[in-house]
Amino acid sequence: MEIRNIAIIAHVDHGKTTLTDCILRHTGAVTAKEDRERIMDSNALEQEKGITILAKNTSVKYKGTRINIVDTPGHADFGGEVERVLSMTDCTLLLVDAFDGPMPQTRFVLGKSLQLGHKPIVVVNKVDREGARPGFSVDKVFDLFSDLGATEEQLDFPIVYASAKQGWAVNNLSEVPGANIEPILDMVLAHVPPVKRDSDKALQFQVTALDYNEYVGRIAIGKIYQGTMKKGADVTLAKTNGTTANYKITKLYGYEGLTRYEIDEAGSGDIVAMAGIPDVFIGDTVCDMGNPLPLPAIQVEEPTVSMFFMVNNSPFAGKEGKFVTTRNLRERLDRELETNVALRLEETEDKDRFKILGRGELHLSILIENMRREGYELQVSRPEVIIKHNEAGEKIEPYETLVMDLPDQYTGAVIQELNRRKGELTGMDAHTSGITRVEYIIPTRGIIGFRGHFISETRGEGVMSSRFLRFDKYKGEIPGRKNGALISMDSGESTAYALWKVQERGDLFIEPQVSVYPGMILGMNSRDSDLEVNPVREKKLTNVRASGSDEAIRLVPPKKLTLEQSIEFLDDDELLEVTPQSLRLRKKVLDASMRKRSSGGR
Repeated sequence: MEIRNIAIIAHVDHGKTTLTDCILRHTGAVTAKEDRERIMDSNALEQEKGITILAKNTSVKYKGTRINIVDTPGHADFGGEVERVLSMTDCTLLLVDAFDGPMPQTRFVLGKSLQLGHKPIVVVNKVDREGARPGFSVDKVFDLFSDLGATEEQLDFPIVYASAKQGWAVNNLSEVPGANIEPILDMVLAHVPPVKRDSDKALQFQVTALDYNEYVGRIAIGKIYQGTMKKGADVTLAKTNGTTANYKITKLYGYEGLTRYEIDEAGSGDIVAMAGIPDVFIGDTVCDMGNPLPLPAIQVEEPTVSMFFMVNNSPFAGKEGKFVTTRNLRERLDRELETNVALRLEETEDKDRFKILGRGELHLSILIENMRREGYELQVSRPEVIIKHNEAGEKIEPYETLVMDLPDQYTGAVIQELNRRKGELTGMDAHTSGITRVEYIIPTRGIIGFRGHFISETRGEGVMSSRFLRFDKYKGEIPGRKNGALISMDSGESTAYALWKVQERGDLFIEPQVSVYPGMILGMNSRDSDLEVNPVREKKLTNVRASGSDEAIRLVPPKKLTLEQSIEFLDDDELLEVTPQSLRLRKKVLDASMRKRSSGGR
C-alpha cells in the first residue's frame, strides 16, 4: 500500500482540527462513539480553550492509499511542536481563512515547511463565511510565498476552496459545493509524492514525540526514514549527545484513525510508536544493532520569555495542594523538559526557585495550568523577556510581529497604547466591513500585559495575534501597569461590609467570605499607587435604634481573573500563588513596613 505523509498547518483558529475531523469522518476512521467536535483535541485544556496545544498524528485509508496526517498547533507559543513534527512529513496542507488571509503564525509554519522542501497545497477555508475574500487571501498567500524565498516550483501551488465546518471542498469557486471533501484528498494523492520504501536499508527511526504508559513505560513516536523495525528486535539508540546504547523493542504500534494498535513490523515511511527504551528523548535515532546512523538533531528556535517557578511560601502554603515540596516541583519540571522541546530550565542560587524559559506567556501558562490540575502548588513571577548581547556587546531583545483586527472606532486608543509600549506601526488596512487591520513590530516586553488592555479597549470585539520576529536593539524602559494594587492589611475572612467600603477605591478581584492574608492583592486601585485596605472589618453593632433603615450594602460583582489574566496583571514586585483550588495575587514582600523600605518609601 502506498503511503502519503502530510501535516496540516495554519494560523490559530483557521480550521486545521475541523478539517482533520472531516477527513476522519469521510474515510470512516472514527466510530460513532468517538465522533464529536474537534476529535483530535483530546487534551482537556485543548477542549476548554478551543485551540490545539500538542501535535498529534492519525492515519486514514483513501482509495487504496494510507494517508498519515499530523495535526499541528496554530498558536505561535507552541511553535516547538510544529518544528519537531514537520520533518516527519513530505508535504503540508496550508489552511488560510478566506476572510483573514495569512496571519503571523502562517508565515512561521509556512517558512518551516518551505525550508524542508515541501510543495504545499493551499486550502482556502471558510469560503462560506460572511465577508469572505478568497481572491484576496490567495493573492496574499502568493506574496507570502515570494517573501519567504519559495522556489518557482513551490510558487506554483495547487489551490482548493473549502468549508471544513460544513464538510465540503471544491477545486474552483464556480463549482457547486458537493457533500464531501474528496477534492482535498484527491489533491493529496495527485500532488504529494509517495513515500520511498527503503525497507532493505539500515534502520533509521527518529523520535519526534514521547508518550508514557504505566505498563510499558516510555513510548517513542516518530517516522521510520529507512529500514524495517520489528517487535522484539535488538537496536542501538544513537543519542543527540553522541553516545549510544543497546536495547530491545518490546512493543510496536501503528495508527488507524484515533486508535493505536500493536503491530509486529513496520517499514520506511511509516509513522509508528515503540516501547522498550527507558531513556529515549526527542531527536534521538533508533538504528540497527551495532550500526548507529544518527539523523541530524531537530532544531528548535530559542525561547524568548522566562518566569521563575517557586515553592509556595505564603501563609496558606500546603493547605490545598498535594505536591508542595522542592523535590516535587523539580521532578515535575524535569519530566516536562523530556517532552516539551521548546522549554528550558536554568538553575538559580536559591534551591527553591527555578528559572523556566519558554516561547511566550501562553506556552508557560499551559504548563502552570497542567501542574495545578495534577495537584501541584507553586508560585510564579511576572514573565520577563530574555535579553542577549550581540557581537558588538550591545543589548538586544526579542521583537514580535503583532496583527490586530478591530472595529474602526477603537483603533485610535489601541495605537496610542502600543506607541506608549515602544511599538512601530508598519501597516493599516481598512476593510469594507468596518474592521481595520493594524500591524505592528513591537518588543516582546511591550506585548506582556497588553492582551487584557486590548480586550477591554475593544469591548471584546478585537482579535490579536503575534509571532516572534527577531532579536534587535534594546528599546529602553517600557512603562508597565498603569494602576496600583489594593492590598490586604489584615488576615481573616473578607466581609461584605468591608468590601463595600473598599470597592470605591477600584476594581475588586474577590467576593465576601474569602480567606485573605496581609500582602495579598484584592483588586486593582483606580490610582497609580498601591493602597492598603482592610477587607475583614465588620460593622460595629450598637444598641441605638436607627430612625430609618440602614444603608443597603450593594457590592459590584468582582472581576474574576483567569490564570492568563492573573499572569498579565503581575508587576515586578508581585507573585501569583497557584494551587489546585485557587489563584491568589500577592506582593513578594508581605510585610507592609518591609515593603515600604525595600521600595524606597513608595
